[in-house]
Amino acid sequence: MDSGGRLPKGRVNAPVNEALEEGRDFVALYDRSDWPHWSDDDGDCQNTRHELLLITSQARVGFKTDDECNVLTGSWHDPYSGEIVADSVALDLDHVVPLKWAHGHGGDKWSRELKRQFANDPDNLLLVQASLNRQKGAKGPDEWMPPRHSYRCEYLRHFNAVIYKYELTYITSEKRIVDRMLHACKS
Repeated sequence: MDSGGRLPKGRVNAPVNEALEEGRDFVALYDRSDWPHWSDDDGDCQNTRHELLLITSQARVGFKTDDECNVLTGSWHDPYSGEIVADSVALDLDHVVPLKWAHGHGGDKWSRELKRQFANDPDNLLLVQASLNRQKGAKGPDEWMPPRHSYRCEYLRHFNAVIYKYELTYITSEKRIVDRMLHACKS
């Protein structure tokens, strides 16, 4: 495409159209912009990320400017690594159940409002080191677990609580792996 190519006429939506005509299930392509996140629901100039930075800091926070919209410093415990982080720039607000993962496991059928609710739900959000959030990406627990071993069972329970809350489902191969991990957590 970048070198001057073009998509064939009439074929872009062919797989979707075929699935609809044949009554087959399919997942529409994921588009992050369909999942509005980091909203400012209470209108106080602090979006979801900054609200959680403020609420979860274990020390007094410092703000970027006098309007106190953007949290800059504080003290946060990253459950994935077990480390304490003082600079908010080093943290990402992780969706425990990633948006793209949710999309591929039932969320693609949700209304835009339910996608917004999911994307901003504190039950599905954790402040973690940016590098670990990016390492995780859109992976489920069958493909990625936190490097801090002592947190893995709690992470798995947290992940499952969110997918049950929103009625998302594992595919069979994922469920088999997750069930084995849950069994190991009980030991």
